[in-house]
Amino acid sequence: MNKEELEQITSYLTFKLGEEEFAAHVSRVLSIMEMTKITQIPKTPGYMKGVINLRGQVLPVIDTRLKFGMSAAEYTANTCIVVMEVEVGGENVQVGTIVDSVQEVLEIEKDQIQPPPTIGNRIKSEFIYGMAKIEDKFIMILDMDKVFSAEEIEDVQASTERGRQQQPADESPQEAVNEKHEAE
Repeated sequence: MNKEELEQITSYLTFKLGEEEFAAHVSRVLSIMEMTKITQIPKTPGYMKGVINLRGQVLPVIDTRLKFGMSAAEYTANTCIVVMEVEVGGENVQVGTIVDSVQEVLEIEKDQIQPPPTIGNRIKSEFIYGMAKIEDKFIMILDMDKVFSAEEIEDVQASTERGRQQQPADESPQEAVNEKHEAE
């Protein structure tokens, strides 16, 4: 599917961080996973939780709450990892994003999306594409390509490479799931 065809799609995956609801265009969402064992990597940005083994691929995982400057929260049964593809500097990068809960897929037409409010220079909001009022609530629609800067992606990729070297070569995703269930 080319870029023009993707822009015609009006479906958004909504998820919650605290009481706030966010949405990401479905073309950026690759999969949704239950929480699994995350291998921590030293000397990484605070929002980067580590890496996971996703079908033999080492995937960086970030805590979206921390990335957005929100307070950390304990993980619950609803906490999950949304695997997204972001484009930074012409390169597509897959990132696992921890969210409090996934809500639903909504159809949001372009005329339902209002520009984001001007909050001032102190609050970085350029990654908010717009706001949609659905029923009696506002949903912040994210521009996933602007959530990370090129430098942040370089940091995440460097951290992922360190994590790849730390991951046991024979650990499969099923083993990671089994470890999670054994821990519970």
